[in-house]
Amino acid sequence: MAKVMKSMDGNTAAAHVAYAFTEVAAIYPITPSSPMAEAVDEWSAHGRKNIFGQQVKVVEMQSEAGAAGTVHGSLAAGALTTTFTASQGLLLMIPNMYKIAGELLPGVFHVSARAVAGHALSIFGDHSDVMACRQTGFALLASGSVQEVMDLAGVAHLSAIKGRVPFLHFFDGFRTSHEIQKIEVLDYEDLAKLVDYDAVREFKKRALNPERPVTRGTAQNPDIFFQAKEAANPFYLAIPEVVEEYMNKINELTGRNYKLFNYYGHPEAERVIVAMGSVCETIEETVDYLMAQGEKVGVLRVHLFRPFSVKHFLAEMPKTVKKIAVLDRTKEPGSLGEPLYQDVCTVYFEADNRPVIVGGRYGLGSKDTTPTHIKAVFDNLKADSPKNHFTVGIVDDVTNTSLPVGETIDTTPEGTTCCKFWGFGSDGTVGANKSAIKIIGDNTDMYAQAYFSYDSKKSGGVTVSHLRFGHKPIRSTYLIDKADFIACHNPAYIGKYDVLAGLKDGGTFLLNCQWTKEELDEKLPASVKNYLAKHNINFYIINAVDIAQEIGLGGRINMIMQSAFFKLANIIPIEDAVKHLKEAIVKSYGHKGEKIVQMNYLAVDKGIEALQKVEVPASWAQAQDEAAAEVDAPDFIKNVADVMNRQEGDKLPVSAFVGREDGTFPMGTSRYEKRGIAVNVPEWQPETCIQCNQCAFVCPHAAIRAFLVNEEEAKNAPEAFVSKKATGKGFEGLNFRIQVSPLDCTGCGVCVNTCPSKPKSLVLKPLESQAAQVECWDYAMKLSPKENPMGVNTVKGSQFQQPLLEFSGACAGCAETPYARLVTQLFGDRMMIANATGCSSIWGGSAPSTPYCTNKDGHGPTWANSLFEDNAEYGYGMFLAVKQTREKLASLMREAMELNIPEELKDAFKLWLDNMNDARTTKEAALKMIPILQEYKAEDANVQKLLDEIYDMREYFVKKSQWIFGGDGWAYDIGFGGLDHVLASGEDVNILVFDTEVYSNTGGQSSKATPTAAVAQFAAAGKRTKKKDLGRIAMSYGYVYVAQVAMGANQNQLLKALIEAESYPGPSLIIAYAPCIAHGIRGGMGNSQLRQKEAVEAGYWHLYRYNPLLKEQGKNPFILDSKEPTADFKEFLMGEVRYSSLKATFPELADELFEKAAKDAKERYEAYKKLAEM
Repeated sequence: MAKVMKSMDGNTAAAHVAYAFTEVAAIYPITPSSPMAEAVDEWSAHGRKNIFGQQVKVVEMQSEAGAAGTVHGSLAAGALTTTFTASQGLLLMIPNMYKIAGELLPGVFHVSARAVAGHALSIFGDHSDVMACRQTGFALLASGSVQEVMDLAGVAHLSAIKGRVPFLHFFDGFRTSHEIQKIEVLDYEDLAKLVDYDAVREFKKRALNPERPVTRGTAQNPDIFFQAKEAANPFYLAIPEVVEEYMNKINELTGRNYKLFNYYGHPEAERVIVAMGSVCETIEETVDYLMAQGEKVGVLRVHLFRPFSVKHFLAEMPKTVKKIAVLDRTKEPGSLGEPLYQDVCTVYFEADNRPVIVGGRYGLGSKDTTPTHIKAVFDNLKADSPKNHFTVGIVDDVTNTSLPVGETIDTTPEGTTCCKFWGFGSDGTVGANKSAIKIIGDNTDMYAQAYFSYDSKKSGGVTVSHLRFGHKPIRSTYLIDKADFIACHNPAYIGKYDVLAGLKDGGTFLLNCQWTKEELDEKLPASVKNYLAKHNINFYIINAVDIAQEIGLGGRINMIMQSAFFKLANIIPIEDAVKHLKEAIVKSYGHKGEKIVQMNYLAVDKGIEALQKVEVPASWAQAQDEAAAEVDAPDFIKNVADVMNRQEGDKLPVSAFVGREDGTFPMGTSRYEKRGIAVNVPEWQPETCIQCNQCAFVCPHAAIRAFLVNEEEAKNAPEAFVSKKATGKGFEGLNFRIQVSPLDCTGCGVCVNTCPSKPKSLVLKPLESQAAQVECWDYAMKLSPKENPMGVNTVKGSQFQQPLLEFSGACAGCAETPYARLVTQLFGDRMMIANATGCSSIWGGSAPSTPYCTNKDGHGPTWANSLFEDNAEYGYGMFLAVKQTREKLASLMREAMELNIPEELKDAFKLWLDNMNDARTTKEAALKMIPILQEYKAEDANVQKLLDEIYDMREYFVKKSQWIFGGDGWAYDIGFGGLDHVLASGEDVNILVFDTEVYSNTGGQSSKATPTAAVAQFAAAGKRTKKKDLGRIAMSYGYVYVAQVAMGANQNQLLKALIEAESYPGPSLIIAYAPCIAHGIRGGMGNSQLRQKEAVEAGYWHLYRYNPLLKEQGKNPFILDSKEPTADFKEFLMGEVRYSSLKATFPELADELFEKAAKDAKERYEAYKKLAEM
């Protein structure tokens, strides 16, 4: 059969092969493995058949532990079953992996290997998860490139079937899972011929079945357990030959050459690196470079890591080897060496001619590993006594493990074109580049590669796309450091990041900006002008922002920039590029409607027409900037955070983290970022403002705030700092001002859309027009703190409180952050937050950006993240620790009251003891106790010692407010068991669920919060079952405070619910509707608050409060705050792509499911009405 070449990433390659051999797939979403399962689900929904002639049955479980249990059960009952996972998800599967291996079941786990969270979370790649599974009894098979994933995934399935040993097939998370390469695609007919159908039949005949019943999984005593364990040895001894057999069959099919260990390099090499995974590609490139210089070097690539075959290892290793460096992509603290290193040492343990063997660590958390680093490893082996237990790719100036790195070497094959694109998260740059790579790869005879790096923000962060094209195979599994073409899609990056770094002499630079040619001399920093002039750069500009807005695409500039790239790069004829781009538009956006397709067609044409060549003046080579003013910021900001924010964190040495080894970061670092990423920002119109503060109430980033100004402050204010007389009782002598921080605003427009005044008191203006407001913001930050004239229990009054969550990395228009920010304004100075992994932990605590901050007293929310699955328990543990500590404090106070101490101190102690769980009174008592304890000196040493102990515990005087934050994926699914248990405990904890109705952080997968008919990952044809009613489940206890809220629908109800919940002396659960970028809202995320209002009006979402305290008053505890729906339900659904796309793809099914969704919503409302009428 003719070879089929296609551009795809490693996840897609694994999914393609897995689908062929899979009957059932049980999964749970986790980055970066989710796309494998999503592809399988989508193919199944559209009718693709596996080699057995069936569509794969895909089930999404509540957790990875649940998925592993389902895999086990499905295998036990005779279906060939697969799962896809990574990191903590894989570790949750370990107990079932033991069972699957112990029962010799042919399951296959495809793992995009990822770091396991320790001192911090990392979603990026290394082998720490896989290495934690060595003991389970699974065979471990490593792939190092996208093509290897395609080829060896089949070997895993075929060998598992024939050998009766389950396989874990792994490849590097992100570097391979998300790297796009042009590869040969294996055909299902060819794969089907390789299956041992007798083994398949025997497997099915061994399955559990009442027609031939067996007992399996008994409990065994010490008399036989050991022997029974050892009985499986022959199966493991046979696996290397089984794998070798199938590798040879894949070799015959493809013409490639796979072995258990593949050697590449000089046949008489003296220095050899042993490694596995994507780094082997980089090592091969480096080996070619060094051999061309006459060096005898090589690399031994490990494929079958478990069972480890010494025979096959020695057969491949050159007999001439004198020194070996083993590279491990994991760290095992306290061990004598990492796993692969120890295996290689064991291989040579009894050898007479044992070479020198050293080991080192590389690439943890996707740390880039380049040919220059690999050369350093080979250079280390030249030493008489090479450094052992080294690190490479970092500077370890603490324990001095790192290898010195020499001059940068370039190993890129001749004729390879390298391109970099600096994009803005959600502007479509990454999607466009994925499309570009596929256009070139699939429509030419060229090889193509794409990889994407990101910062830690949600949409709105920095994205850098790395694309390579050439006529030779591309093995460069590292970021581009020398580029032929660089595009910067956001002018805010100029001067902030070194976007031109590595652009070759005579290369091309494309800048998207709203500046004219004439303005460039003023706008570009000297460093950029110097580089353009000194390196003879071909410089072009394009105003894609205005074009996109004229066309109706908003901020989606991707198609404009992509067509401009094809015009300038000239990799394929522009006519062909336009044709393929427009075909890709239909494929990508066809389901969104003809209007979207036509707008993108126009964008392609405009991108070519609007390019402007800039003649670079020779004078730019001598351009100089005025010295920048010294920034007044803490050392951590200047020496660590700013370096990371410039995308230069790779340069930081280990010593930068001395003193914060446990992962602790300072509070409030986000205020120093000043990203300036918005195109347009709101400008306050004081003359029409009604001083309602709703704009500040809904702002996702706390970038617009209400301030009260006294007469002196108004007099000394900058000219642009206009204020007006504050209205209302208690505001006498004060002026009022709404202040925007232009450099922190993301330009979502939520505030403008929420503003009730007519005409609007906020108008979106270009960012550059608001330069004067930067000084005004700085002035507002220095205003004196004032007593809130209104208190916090009104919408207006709450916004005179300082937000203790600000400038997070959340998406523009995010509906989660306004809830969290409001909670910090109400209770922030005494809050403890346990945050489930997910969107809210990423915008809440991604290094170096920490948006939770402190007030004037240095108090603020203390925030921590444990894992995804255990967040409720984690928060409960925090609560128990504080409770126990405060009970100790209470016992000390009681003891002190029996002694000879001042009466005023006794009175303060009594006040505290009588009200220790009342926030207001404990604050009052603290203010009385602290000064006395500071000043009073007891004559009796024992009394003084006791009082000193009480004083030392003063941080526990004020009652803490324990909060547990997380999304619906956590609350409804993986964390539900813990959430339920913590609520059932009856303890005083507050749970806030951001209900986006999908797994937002991992890419929009269906959860049990997803309503009927919604299209999501794992619900490609619309979800068939209704949304779980989490609130009613919690209400069934009778002693849990429960509320369902939607800020955009009823701000007062939300405020009332939060205050009631926090003051309730028991567990509370608040479920907050949060429209998400994953929903595809018509009109964009600027309408996120409006969508909440529409949801309630249509009866899609309902507002209520269940307050158990009302029962004690003889009242109905359930209050329905929603009115009877007045808007059209189906019309509401069509306002979001997650519903409207179902109508476009499966129209008949859509009508049926829309009907069911409306019925489900009506049933829910009727149930609430009955509760309210009881």
